[in-house]
Amino acid sequence: MTSPESPPPSAPPPPAARDFIRERIAADNASGKYQGRVHTRFPPEPNGYLHVGHAKSICLNFGIARDFAGKCNLRFDDTNPTKEDVEYVDSIQADVRWLGFEWDGLYYASEYFETIYGYAERLIEKGLAYVDEQTADQIRETRGTLTRPGTPSPWRDRPASESLDLLRRMRAGEFEDGRYVLRAKIDMASPNINMRDPTLYRIRHAHHHRTGDAWCIYPTYDFAHGYSDSQEGITHSICTLEFENHRPLYEWLIDVLGLYKPQQIEFARLNLTYTVMSKRKLLHLVQGKHVRGWDDPRMPTIAGMRRRGFPPEALRLFCERIGVAKNESTVDYALLEHCAREVLNKSAPRVMGVLDPLEVTLTNWPEGQVDELDAVNNPEDPQAGTRKVPFAGRLYIERADFMEDPPKKFFRLAPGREVRLRWGYFIKCEEVVKDADGRVTGLRCTYDPATRGGDAPDGRKVKATLHWVSAAHALPAEVRIYEHLFTREDPDQVSEEEQKAGKDWLSNLNPSSLTVMRGCRVEPSLAGAAPGQRVQFERHGYFAVDPDSASDGLVFNRTVSLKDEWQKLQKKGGAEG
Repeated sequence: MTSPESPPPSAPPPPAARDFIRERIAADNASGKYQGRVHTRFPPEPNGYLHVGHAKSICLNFGIARDFAGKCNLRFDDTNPTKEDVEYVDSIQADVRWLGFEWDGLYYASEYFETIYGYAERLIEKGLAYVDEQTADQIRETRGTLTRPGTPSPWRDRPASESLDLLRRMRAGEFEDGRYVLRAKIDMASPNINMRDPTLYRIRHAHHHRTGDAWCIYPTYDFAHGYSDSQEGITHSICTLEFENHRPLYEWLIDVLGLYKPQQIEFARLNLTYTVMSKRKLLHLVQGKHVRGWDDPRMPTIAGMRRRGFPPEALRLFCERIGVAKNESTVDYALLEHCAREVLNKSAPRVMGVLDPLEVTLTNWPEGQVDELDAVNNPEDPQAGTRKVPFAGRLYIERADFMEDPPKKFFRLAPGREVRLRWGYFIKCEEVVKDADGRVTGLRCTYDPATRGGDAPDGRKVKATLHWVSAAHALPAEVRIYEHLFTREDPDQVSEEEQKAGKDWLSNLNPSSLTVMRGCRVEPSLAGAAPGQRVQFERHGYFAVDPDSASDGLVFNRTVSLKDEWQKLQKKGGAEG
């Protein structure tokens, strides 16, 4: 295939940080390679939901296309019908769009099955492929190791006519799964194990989500991937580092078939602390009901992060901050949270929510009176304006904001002490109400009407400002607090002693990764809040409305707390440095 017509080359804006892939593409453009054309692709296998590691690849491939005025395809590598599903296809498209990108072409490897099969026959005719009848275990054993060369299959020199006949009968459905495979004939002594006669086709009697039962043999990823890139005119096939050893096979297949050749470039995949990125393990978490599903807010899936309340801008910012490297490394999860705070601080409206309510009765409040206080929606965004918050004689504050016998540095409410209520008045605790067991059930306080929204006229000061909600107007809510899903930075870390005791990576699951708080109260401005809406509960953190919300109660997921561990780590690192 010849290179398609191309638009005139366009110089990209300088990246925020050094990016060896963009530098290489810029050099290709400068040299006239691909006629200055840039065409990338994002090629997920639809066998699960995308995770934050895929977000890095999405931002890279679509970002490069944007920066170089090029194109980016979305192509589904649907060559394994036993693991794929339309649900995953739909979720992947939703994730790409949610991140803010739109593809220039939507493709499926299955669209090319007929042509790829034709190339398989051509390889046999050229003496470059043969049908093998060794079992999968035998093939694995005879391929050798890094220190031991492979052993040629007894069927390696099978006549082309015989291999061609067998391949056609494989396609016709004559044989059961595993009876035969088609292998490329390359070099069983190659130092690269991927070049030791890799499998190109295998028999799988399985229903395909797009082609139905039309096929019972399917090409491997290595065979379909290079052809798909070539067919679509991809210029730069950007892959994660584990495909570096597959590049010689990618190029060999394109060369021997005489196809247009894209350039494969590898980059380091994303590793994140307290997280697993293996689709197999994520699927295990879902199927084993260790989480509620692919979109569980504790999952590193894009769907889970969206449900938790991460803005797409935060994921894009995170991908930009970590950059593109050639060497494997692990990024601290705190950086991802820091990026979320940076975006949410500017965009999320502030509201008041009381998670563990303690009732306060203002004994000198005029009976039946309701005041409306002006509250700033977002001090970082003057355009966000203000809202009215109802204030009456019965309120809720956080239970943790009161202590009957406070220590020296506790400045919040206590008997005889005065504090300010956010946007409202000074109040003073006059009496503590307890139940028969001695548990504090309420406070009786007085308020100073002269302090509405400001300081006391006589100049007296208070050392604390508390958030609150009006008991008569507040909405009931459930709040879900999330911590890391795993207790260890590297969830795969299992000592020999632990292994002997039968423990594995699942033993590192955090039993406290979810805390559900019921009986919470939030201000009435949140009435009708839609799923996905993001807010900051003052002093508690950033939250998002969960789809589980109903007419009788809102449900909120905490996205991140206000405390920034990343800045703390940076300061500590700077001090130590």
